[in-house]
Amino acid sequence: MPHASLIEALSQTEPDPTLGIRSVDVGHDALPPVPARRPGLTVLDVTKWFGETSGGVRTYLQHKSRYVSERPGLRHVLVIPSRRDLVSDQGNVRWYRLRGPRVPTQPQYRFLLAPRSLRRIILHEKPDVIEVGSLVFVPWVVASASRGTHIPLLSFYHTNLVATSHRTGAGSATLHTWLSMYARLLDRLFTSTLVASDCAAADLASAGVNRIARVPLGVDVDTFTPLRREYAAKTRAAYGLPTDRPLVLYLGRLAPEKCLDVAIDAWRRFDPEGKATLALAGDGPLGPMLRERAAGASVRFLPFQTSRESVADLLAAADIYLSPSPVETFGLAALEALSCGTPLVASDRGGVAEHVRRSNAGVLFQAGNPESIADALRRCLEAQPADLGRLGREFVLREHDWDTVFDRIFDVYRSAAGQMNHKMQ
Repeated sequence: MPHASLIEALSQTEPDPTLGIRSVDVGHDALPPVPARRPGLTVLDVTKWFGETSGGVRTYLQHKSRYVSERPGLRHVLVIPSRRDLVSDQGNVRWYRLRGPRVPTQPQYRFLLAPRSLRRIILHEKPDVIEVGSLVFVPWVVASASRGTHIPLLSFYHTNLVATSHRTGAGSATLHTWLSMYARLLDRLFTSTLVASDCAAADLASAGVNRIARVPLGVDVDTFTPLRREYAAKTRAAYGLPTDRPLVLYLGRLAPEKCLDVAIDAWRRFDPEGKATLALAGDGPLGPMLRERAAGASVRFLPFQTSRESVADLLAAADIYLSPSPVETFGLAALEALSCGTPLVASDRGGVAEHVRRSNAGVLFQAGNPESIADALRRCLEAQPADLGRLGREFVLREHDWDTVFDRIFDVYRSAAGQMNHKMQ
């Protein structure tokens, strides 16, 4: 992974010459030279889901850069939005930040709407494949910017566009039909769509998308380790959390699709006497509403965690990790909890349910049912969370090491590049 200080500096969206970060007008200025000796494979990633407080997509891209940086035969170019145009290099990894306006409903993110600048980058860097990590606007910007280049475009389905309204009941059947049609339109742009779970693959297949490659995501098993449980009491005390009662944790965005309102209703059923604590760590548009809904209950709200170390400490300090959403395409935070030896209580639909079924390290509940959630929490505590947590750690070590994940992903890239080269011959 690029040096931590580089990532932090990039998040500040300010130039730092000591780290090789410099201002440049990507649409007009000369771009930094490409190595004369080309590596075996160059991958260009484009996404808008990389902000100061973003989660899973940011983690995925940072670990991909780390993987590439350790392999001289590869090169990684990233294009992400920012307050200003910036470029930075570290070995065989290059980061471009393109100026873009904030997303009004999600101010931690910015739009990536710079086809001229993106086209200059693509023509300059000449990647072998381009991966698109956003589903709205960005695919069309990338398709326009790469026209005539014959570079294969791949999508990584990080956001469950098809399933969200259908599964949560937040939209009508008509909306679900339109989203399915949109997924088919996107499919025309891509050589293949990568997904991290069986449920995401099934959702796309039901919408008529068939060129799908399933590759689960990974975990930094050295950072997310059960060894942090040895000082769980100290971690809890640092956040003002009780050390003498069960702690259930959710960590992520406070957004509608996360179903945290249902989780709070379930918590009142599970713990009417305040003998346990539910901690919700994160930020998002539903923060004020959720705080009001939780008034009088044994629910604590913690700020968004900017450090992976603090995330790992919190996950290891909990007795149970709660994942109430039925529309997670994968559930990286839940997998990180398993890596820390913390069992899951999760919806019986979505990507996290797959972690529970494959690991046997948790309990599932009926999606959207507060009483079922309360019952699952009781059953998880009765089953001894420490014993379940050991199963979770073994599962992560067996199936979700990042290097193994990226070995598989880069095989998909090589196949796509090879097929395009064959067509061009």
